Amino acid sequence: MGLGNGSLVTEFILLGLTNDPDLQLPLFLLFLLIYTTTALGNLALIIAIPLNSHLHSPMYFFLLNLSFIDLCYSSVITPKMLMSFLVRKNIISYMECMTQLYFFCFFAICECCVLTSMAYDRYVAICNPLLYNVAMSPKVCSYLMLGSYIMGFSGAMIHTGCILRLTFCDRNTINHYFCDLFPLLQLSCTSTYANEIEILIVGGKDIVVPSVIIFTSYGFILSNILQMRSIAGMSKAFSTCSSHILAVSLFFGSCAFMYLQPSSAGSMNQGKISSVFYTIVVPMMNPLIYSFRNKDVKVALRRTFSKRRCSLKN
Repeated sequence: MGLGNGSLVTEFILLGLTNDPDLQLPLFLLFLLIYTTTALGNLALIIAIPLNSHLHSPMYFFLLNLSFIDLCYSSVITPKMLMSFLVRKNIISYMECMTQLYFFCFFAICECCVLTSMAYDRYVAICNPLLYNVAMSPKVCSYLMLGSYIMGFSGAMIHTGCILRLTFCDRNTINHYFCDLFPLLQLSCTSTYANEIEILIVGGKDIVVPSVIIFTSYGFILSNILQMRSIAGMSKAFSTCSSHILAVSLFFGSCAFMYLQPSSAGSMNQGKISSVFYTIVVPMMNPLIYSFRNKDVKVALRRTFSKRRCSLKN
């Protein structure tokens, strides 16, 4: 593998989620099912939203971008993870590893920002409906999405740039199923103190600030819901918001557990379990929670795919 005393690592070995041979096939089938569901669910929204004019609103504009991000985000991680269940040594080159790390950081940060924009959109729609058309105009929505992608680009550049400055001498076995920040830090033969500080500052900004904005927005939303006179309307709104809060809590909670602590705290095995939630489970849940429970989306999906079937018959 081109390794030796004093030489630089040219490739890494990903250990995967578990070494237990009895779990390899069941886990492969489970995560293949999850990835298939994620891909089909997000692709369905990416196709349906542009083709149905009644979905051309700020909420569905953000959902379209969230679906695109989730599809790419999951595709950066899961296919390589599935390989670890099928081969003895899941090898990834140094450049592939850095590329995977960059796109993982990019899409993860974009997801944080888009979820924040969606929470703000719901806050304005429910708490200030008279200002909605002004506060969430197409221009504002475009700026929010542009800002999300810029934040993702800059954050990914910082994280990846800080990893690229490290030297990897002889250890090349990553105790993870993808190239993540802390598992890579553990392999470096140079000081990682600056990297850990950078992760706490930049990662903290990308997790804590959106979390505060999201939960503050939903706090105002729930307060507004409790003032409703209609029990049916209150129940429906509360059910929707609670499912949104669950998805957001799962994403940001698992991210915080992984990144807002020193790399020496806890075991990497706990970190791998936590990572499953924000890299694999949440991208599958988002279409189900944010969209498929919505009557307008169900109608749009039926209409879109019925047209597709008719065109194939003709």
